[in-house]
Amino acid sequence: MTDTIWIRSTAHPETGEAACLITWGSEQTLLTPEVTLVTARELTAAAAAAETDIALVQSLRQDIRADNAVIGGMLMAVRRRRPSPAARGALRIQAVAGAKTDRPYVHIARGSKGGELAPDEAREMAGHWTEAAVAAQIDARLRHTLTGHPALLPADVDQIFQQLQSLQR
Repeated sequence: MTDTIWIRSTAHPETGEAACLITWGSEQTLLTPEVTLVTARELTAAAAAAETDIALVQSLRQDIRADNAVIGGMLMAVRRRRPSPAARGALRIQAVAGAKTDRPYVHIARGSKGGELAPDEAREMAGHWTEAAVAAQIDARLRHTLTGHPALLPADVDQIFQQLQSLQR
């Protein structure tokens, strides 16, 4: 990948609701925790699909001695039969079986940005996205509770969250 994608929990600046901020290069986007979790699930599913596709390709080559045209056609048929996720995440995610390398990949993209991950990297990224979504939900509850505390001013609550967010990096 050319740039690293960062994700962290935050609050929506206008509503104060739980949110996750993704930063990819110079682009930043706020997501709901729900969209963040969908993206994490899609990353995990794509990692497994890419590995399964490679196992299928290798089996067709070695066990059946199928040529690349047959393998390509079968792989496309298998992919068409896979259920599409009903919900959509924040990234365009695609499982890829590298025909020349015999290695599985997960392609990710958002806008003009794109990258390629090994399945283990995609699963690791999914873990970070899950953690950010859960943290955002917990942070929103904590912020709500602290805001109602009579001894704390809004600036105090903001300072607490600035300190917490500095620890996430």
